[in-house]
This record gives sequence, C-alpha cells and structure tokens, in this order.
Amino acid sequence: MNNETTTLISLKEAMKRIDHKLQALEAHFKELDFIKDNLTQKFEDHSKTLANQGAQDELWTAVLSLKFTSMELNILYSYVIEVLVHLHTRVLEKLPDLVRSLPTLASILRQKVKNKRIRVVWESVLQEYGLQEGDITALCIFFVAHGNKAEHYIAKVRQMYIRDINFMISNMVKNQALQDGLLKAIQVIEKGKAETAPKEKKSPLKELIPPVKS
Repeated sequence: MNNETTTLISLKEAMKRIDHKLQALEAHFKELDFIKDNLTQKFEDHSKTLANQGAQDELWTAVLSLKFTSMELNILYSYVIEVLVHLHTRVLEKLPDLVRSLPTLASILRQKVKNKRIRVVWESVLQEYGLQEGDITALCIFFVAHGNKAEHYIAKVRQMYIRDINFMISNMVKNQALQDGLLKAIQVIEKGKAETAPKEKKSPLKELIPPVKS
C-alpha cells in the first residue's frame, strides 16, 4: 500500500469521525431547541395564568365593590341567573345524552376542559348568544358573590323599577370586563324576550310585586 492510498484512507476515516461529531452536535442542538421551546411555552402559559389570575382578582374586587341598592342588585342578579340558565339549557339541548352527566352549568365548565365534544358545543352556544369566555367569568363571579342573598325578579317587575338598566350599568360599573358581561347579559335576555313576546301571557298583579323583606 503506497503513501497516497494510506493518506486517502486516513482522510476518509477522519471525515467519518467529523461527520459523526457533526451529527452528534446536530442532535444536541435539536434537543436544546426542544428544551428552549418547551421552556418558552411554559413561561408563556405561566404568564397567561398570572394575567388571568390578576384579571379575576380585579373582577372580584369590582363585583364586591358595587354600590347598587339591594333592589338594583336583585335586578342585575335576575338577568345574570337567567343567562346562566339559558346557557345550561341550550348545551343540554345539543347534548341530550349527557343530561345526567351535566346537571349544572358548573359541571359543563369543569368537563369542557377535557371533553372536546362538550367544549365544541359550549363554544357554539356562546357564539349563538354573542358571548365570550370572559363574559361568563364575569357573570359567574357576580353570581357567586351575590347569589346567596339576591332575589329573582321577573321581567315586568324589573321594568317597573328600572327603565334604563344599560345606562345604570355603564354609569356605575367601572371594571370593563364586568361592565361588558352585564351589558351582554341584558342584551341576551331582552333579545330573547322580544322574540317570544307574542306568546307571553299577562301575569296577575301579585306576581309582579316582589315580596318585601322584614
């Protein structure tokens, strides 16, 4: 074997070693990229969680700081509870086989996270009503904060006491997310009432006057 052949073989072996090292480096860099992307995603998720938590804290503060009278709170509560009931009912209409599994709106909110079928139906229902997740968060917080002491008033009673509830909300609710949620709740109920108005029957006077607390 002459010197040229030996040199050529040595050069090929050296090239193979270099190629192997390059492949190892490439694999290492791919692993580092994966770790970087994973850490970036975790950081973004954590940032979103903190932002959502901060927004919910602000919502709670806003809800608990409302300066409405008990009558005004009752009227707002009536709109809120009616919207939540409508949402629950509409989801069950689309998922009749899951009626027993979804006895409350809270059960829908819990299960939609892991159940794609429920999530898709829930999102379609929100779209039907022109609502977003942020609106539901605001309405649920309002319900939890005031539901234990508020009373439900039917539509005609609400109109007897407050003529322009949209103005009242816009004027007194400063938190934008809460204001948007309440205004949309009013819109949903008033729109539904207008669509079913010809079918409504007149209620006796005793049903129009809310009970007086002692």
